[in-house]
Amino acid sequence: MPSFSLCVYCGSRDGKHPAYVRAADAVGRCLARQGGRLVYGGGRVGLMGVVADAVLAEGGEVVGVIPQTLMDREVGHPGLTELHVVQTMHERKRLMAERADAFLALPGGIGTFEELFEVWTWRQLGYHDKPVGLLNVQGYYDGLLGFLGHTVAQGFLSPAQHGVLQVSTDPAALLEALRTQAQQATAPDDYRKI
Repeated sequence: MPSFSLCVYCGSRDGKHPAYVRAADAVGRCLARQGGRLVYGGGRVGLMGVVADAVLAEGGEVVGVIPQTLMDREVGHPGLTELHVVQTMHERKRLMAERADAFLALPGGIGTFEELFEVWTWRQLGYHDKPVGLLNVQGYYDGLLGFLGHTVAQGFLSPAQHGVLQVSTDPAALLEALRTQAQQATAPDDYRKI
């Protein structure tokens, strides 16, 4: 049984730069080679499909969680270790968070942003103590990172909370940092109160 489960948030599209696909593939392969398990949104398209296929290609375990409405659109991945079909997006996000030891955002759109900020907010509020990471591929998140610095400067985000978000351009180094921090997490998870 894997000792580390990583929840990955990423796009349901490939994006315009080939580096995004390469990064998703690298994250999946690195996670599987380290004996980790992927927890993600259960899709077979875009970067979601790339990262899942990479884990599976290396013999790793993949847990997908997808709402019935998306399954009905035939975007669910048929080859996963586990595929949980739920009724709502809230159920999806809660189950993904419960099954994960850490969270990582790759390039993506508004769904990825929302999921990243939600688990980061949950940590700030004390619902979990799991690490949160951001893989900045080809400068994709430079604008967001600049804005987050602005929120600190303007007094809306504390430097300590800003520091919770682990940012790197190196998939292997970021996975290792998240794994190390996950082993040190101490606060109980209580997503039922959210």
